[in-house]
Amino acid sequence: MRSIRPWVVVEPPDSRGLRRVVVGEETVGRAWSAGELRRILGRLGHPEDLDLDDTAAFCWRGGDSGTWPDRPGRRHAVTALMVTGLLASMALNVVVGWPDALGALTFAQRINGILFVLSSAVLGAAAVAALDYGGKRQFRASGAIVLLGVLIALATDSLLLFMWLEETEFTPYVLVFMPLWCWSVWALCLLVRNRSWKEVPQPKRFAAGVVVTALLTGISLAYSTMYQPAAAPMHLTLKAEFGKARTDRSLGFLQVPLTLYMKNTGGIPVYILNDSYRVFGRGAVYSENPPDRDLTREWRDSAGRRGEDTGESELYVGDLTYTTISSGHFYGPGNRLEIGEEYTRKHVVQVPKSAKYDILGVDLTISYMRKDRGKIDVAEFKVPHYSWNKYDKQYYCSPEKGCLSQIYYHGRVWHNDNLVNLTRKPRYVTAFWSPGRIPDSLISPYDFRGKAGGVGKEKREWGRYGAAQADVNSEVSLAELLAPPTPLLPPGYSSQVPTLTP
Repeated sequence: MRSIRPWVVVEPPDSRGLRRVVVGEETVGRAWSAGELRRILGRLGHPEDLDLDDTAAFCWRGGDSGTWPDRPGRRHAVTALMVTGLLASMALNVVVGWPDALGALTFAQRINGILFVLSSAVLGAAAVAALDYGGKRQFRASGAIVLLGVLIALATDSLLLFMWLEETEFTPYVLVFMPLWCWSVWALCLLVRNRSWKEVPQPKRFAAGVVVTALLTGISLAYSTMYQPAAAPMHLTLKAEFGKARTDRSLGFLQVPLTLYMKNTGGIPVYILNDSYRVFGRGAVYSENPPDRDLTREWRDSAGRRGEDTGESELYVGDLTYTTISSGHFYGPGNRLEIGEEYTRKHVVQVPKSAKYDILGVDLTISYMRKDRGKIDVAEFKVPHYSWNKYDKQYYCSPEKGCLSQIYYHGRVWHNDNLVNLTRKPRYVTAFWSPGRIPDSLISPYDFRGKAGGVGKEKREWGRYGAAQADVNSEVSLAELLAPPTPLLPPGYSSQVPTLTP
């Protein structure tokens, strides 16, 4: 005997057009359409040709058997767009974090890289949850997981966009994170409007977890970019000293020992970008200064004849000339100096005995870069290129164009924060060296191919990569170098001549 109570109840459609199906007192499924309703009942053993309008068997609430407001095309498109954006964001976070997680030079930066890699795992889980959230939502927390993934994507894309706006240089990644930023804004608005977190069993704990994760990420970034550079200063100690001169009788030259010394006394390893030492001899014409001379003019003439912009002048010395005797690299571009590491070079300077020098001097100049801020392609940077080499068309510069004869060192440099690398054009470090000249080096987009920016940003890049320059100058009187050594006397022996008493 059939019960007068309908045994199938179809509830009103929800906001997405999904209708809950109840048999007896048990929910047996949810249907988007009449065909799906028949399949649900068919799995329970009922024939698929049931009369859906049979009021004795079906009770329709909020519409009849023809009320199916679902728009499957739009629903599938939204779900596909949500999943695609989450997967693309997952790939982007892997690209951002993986190099830092494996190869960053500081512990804090490696933690940042690991956080980006872990966040990509969350984005992958969110992509899987988006399939359920766009479907029948059998997992209650799927909406919250999708929301968390979208918030991570929005944070990453916003950070990349903010850093890109500092320089507004085109990179291939702009075509990735800018569309993803627009997508994340759309996805967040959609999820907030649908209150995707409402099915979470404990929404307050979920919100607290999101806040804690954001705080930890912010603290880690602040530590790596602000605290650590200040806590680990960079400093080099340089020394340049002449030794006692010796005469080479067979050649008629003076042999002057020179000791050059460098030590990393700071808290950060460094790359040497460029270095040079220059030994010079100073010649001068000495003059007495009678009281009737114009002293002001004497000072002015002395300062104007020095030949160098030193800001110095000497009253009794005029017609100053400076002649480079020896010049070269000290440690070499591209070499690294670890914390506490030191390097000493001993060099012998040959000075003709007939040379009219009164003073020997040495200038030692070194430019260097923090190793925790960037990584140089050392294999490329160490290769010297000669401006006069016609066969090296990339670096050749003819003297007819006003080019100096100099040696170039050029190589790619990467910032230690991969976020910077993704939002900037490639950066290169270039060093210029020629005998007797102050060495020069710069970090810029310039790559000797004429298409990658100019050299106008080198000062900003110099600070961004933590580059600096150190130098030391030393002078010694040639008379002092040639003075005979003071003989060593035995203990108790007096150097005074004894006085004879009659």
